[in-house]
Amino acid sequence: MEEKMNKQRRAPKAYRNLEFLNSPAARTVRILTEYFEPLDRLRKCNIKDTVVFFGSSNILSKKEAKKNLSNLNKKSTILKSSGKVLPRKLAREIELAKNAIEMSRYYEETVELAGLITKWSKSLNSNNKFVVSSGGGPGIMEAANKGAIEAKGYSIGFNISLPSEQYPNNYLSQNLNFEFHYFFMRKFWFAYLAKALVVMPGGYGTLDELMELLTLVQTNKLRKKMTIVIYGEDFWKSIINFDKLAEYNMISKSDLKLFKFVNTPKEAFEYLKKELTKNYLKG
Repeated sequence: MEEKMNKQRRAPKAYRNLEFLNSPAARTVRILTEYFEPLDRLRKCNIKDTVVFFGSSNILSKKEAKKNLSNLNKKSTILKSSGKVLPRKLAREIELAKNAIEMSRYYEETVELAGLITKWSKSLNSNNKFVVSSGGGPGIMEAANKGAIEAKGYSIGFNISLPSEQYPNNYLSQNLNFEFHYFFMRKFWFAYLAKALVVMPGGYGTLDELMELLTLVQTNKLRKKMTIVIYGEDFWKSIINFDKLAEYNMISKSDLKLFKFVNTPKEAFEYLKKELTKNYLKG
């Protein structure tokens, strides 16, 4: 009996039991790891302040957008020269590609703005103030991280696992590439460190992130000053009529002062610099 007991295999320790850790019973454990593991890495890099960029993952760089349109135009030329009718699908793709070139200005301007913020941050002689942070994926997120890296600063990416496989971009600092399962934990890290928010054109995800942060500021759930700039006034006013919300008394007129529209990297940078200095550097 004693010999048989000695041969009994050890049970796996709970923290090594992958079947348990991936089960519904361990959901709270997984949530806690998405708090403590990023906290540990960020502390080791001494990062306490960020400027967060939100925006569409679909916005391309000007170079990519032009290349895409060129390839589609080549297809169109070949079809037309062979006497074939241009398929509706291809015609639509060409239309979208032309629009992508127009929207690519936001990619390039995000790179510029993130670079300006990073260079200014480095000139402060403070430990990692106002580090550029994004959702870590393509599009505007990539542009923000690219601007920070090209300015030789830290660059944070809070990525999320999605069915469409949103891979991290190539402009993230070593050890600051995070991958989340839970959207609410990812949003927590956006809000927890942020001292300012830059909202570029985007879709559902960007609207969700913007509205959640505006709500937290409006209801004083954030006990800190949060500077919010909404970039691209023409775009955003065609998407949301903020003035009408106030007119219909859905929000107060004072809520319109929770954010500022900006239209150029220089305008955005000067406003952010002024507000961040006033709120976090003086005294």
